Amino acid sequence: MTTPGPPPSTPPRGAGPSRSMLGWILLLGALATLPAFTVDTYLPALPDVAEEFGASDALAQLTLSGMLVGGAVGQFVIGPLSDRFGRRLPVLVGLTLHVVTSIACAFAPSIETLIVLRVLQGFFNAASQVVSIAVIRDQFTGAAAARILSRLMLVIGLAPLLAPSIGALILADGGWRWVFGVLAILGVALGLVVLFFMPETHPVAKRRTGGARSVLRGYASLFKDRHFVALAVLPGLGMAVLMSYVVGSPFVLQEGYDLTHAQFSVLFAVNGVGLVISAQVNAALVRRVAPIRLLRAALVAQAGFAVVLLVVALTGAGGLVGLLVALWLVLSMQGMIPANASALALSRHGEMAGTAAAVIGAFQSGVAGVVSPLVGVLGGDATAMATVMVGAVALSLVVLATATPAFRRGGWHTEI
Repeated sequence: MTTPGPPPSTPPRGAGPSRSMLGWILLLGALATLPAFTVDTYLPALPDVAEEFGASDALAQLTLSGMLVGGAVGQFVIGPLSDRFGRRLPVLVGLTLHVVTSIACAFAPSIETLIVLRVLQGFFNAASQVVSIAVIRDQFTGAAAARILSRLMLVIGLAPLLAPSIGALILADGGWRWVFGVLAILGVALGLVVLFFMPETHPVAKRRTGGARSVLRGYASLFKDRHFVALAVLPGLGMAVLMSYVVGSPFVLQEGYDLTHAQFSVLFAVNGVGLVISAQVNAALVRRVAPIRLLRAALVAQAGFAVVLLVVALTGAGGLVGLLVALWLVLSMQGMIPANASALALSRHGEMAGTAAAVIGAFQSGVAGVVSPLVGVLGGDATAMATVMVGAVALSLVVLATATPAFRRGGWHTEI
């Protein structure tokens, strides 16, 4: 059941909700991109980190999945804080601590220390993610929210397009530790953007009061809503598909197929183009087609492509080209899944958008953080990567079919 969005608040300095949709996309996209950029810039360095510390591939991959787990915990903490204290303060604090942990990562003496610091970095980065989603719900609802979330994917899509190439350039000139120096500088820049250009969209009159008990009641009400939970889990399973590719591809492509850092970055960017294209197609279609219909169609298509990917990985059919084409098809569906699922979930609980966004974000980071290390556990090769991706997509279909009306009579036409 879709509820109307709250009336926009009066922002400071006259730059507020009247801001154009393009303005909101650029502003929130800059924030939402930080976690993705923090992951993707570091990707080409993953084999180098493992080599320097004498660590296994699976242990090196924990520097990525650990960040996701930290992000999941951070979402649960920061979401309610943003409902209580507004959107600006939590994100400014989070960005400041992102800078601190980035500098600490640059001087990590061991793989174990780096893993711990990456968990903390994920925790603090959660502020930018949860606030960007909550601000969207503060200003938009229903199809409009799905549309701006899809447009946001265009900005977020720049991370896989540009970040690995930037990481490769940094590696060529200074080594993997300098990657974290660049991430610290990025955090400073984003903090200045928020400080001077992001209005407060959650006015004092609408903020939730009370302590821990109130927070727990809010989470309890969300978890009692079966449809909300199902929709909130779907972006997490989608992120598990994406992160299985992210943590596996540096080893599959650079070690399995002997690609250079630069070649890997180019191929990673090509897959990023697929994400961007599907997100923009979704943004155009959602004006005329219910988000639940797009979500259903995208998941069914992604399941079919994932099975093809697994067959290619098992048989070696088509070699590197066959693997890359199948990967591109699987990932190209990803741009249509989180945006629609998140918009539908948020529409059910607009009165506590920060807390609802925290649950969505926590599932998105937590599920991916738990599932993606399975790629390394299963061997770290193309078959392991494809197997985990197939499992995550299959589970998404089960959740959609059993916990929402999407596959039932009439569900095709509803907004849930």
